[in-house]
Amino acid sequence: MTPDAHRPRPKALALLAGAAALAALPAGAAGAAPGAAPGGGTTGTAAGREVAVLAGGCFWGMQDLLRKIPGVLETEVGYTGGWLVNPRYEDTHDSRSGHAEAVRVVFDPRVLSYADLLERWFFRMHDPTTPNRQGNDVGTQYRSAIFWVDEAQRATSEAVKARVQASGKWKGIITTEIAKAGPWYRAEDYHQDYLEKHPGGYTCHWLRPW
Repeated sequence: MTPDAHRPRPKALALLAGAAALAALPAGAAGAAPGAAPGGGTTGTAAGREVAVLAGGCFWGMQDLLRKIPGVLETEVGYTGGWLVNPRYEDTHDSRSGHAEAVRVVFDPRVLSYADLLERWFFRMHDPTTPNRQGNDVGTQYRSAIFWVDEAQRATSEAVKARVQASGKWKGIITTEIAKAGPWYRAEDYHQDYLEKHPGGYTCHWLRPW
């Protein structure tokens, strides 16, 4: 492969290329619907099941904390928020795909509300004031983002973000992106449940003692 193949393309060209590739793919090959649960099968909110899509740096540490929250049923790491169809891990670097490393969380809203998931957990486990960075990890793939799956989640996300900002718990400006969820691309198997497979492995996430 020539060196040019590794250079980021202008976003407009990447969008056109992605659209062309998408048109050529068979139905269902371009990634799960934004509200689908890990492995597919559940969209949006069902009785006892709701989906949240969250990004806040390296997805290894995010998943390890999210899976332990009471009311969380399933977690899966993957890529979303960009323009490249069927991205690989390498494609998320140097803004080649626009995707963020993210975690799709399926939770029981009767046990854990979406607002509490964001305010009591998400905004405590990562620093939302460092644009495109968590700890030593730098790049757009490490941005802070909430990808909402319906209008209720959008409104809740905006309200919680404003409330956390006003609380002064983070001294800087919260830069968390709030965007509509797009196609979800499951990450490679070796990324799934990484810190369960490799206890003591790398993470830059911890719960702040609020």
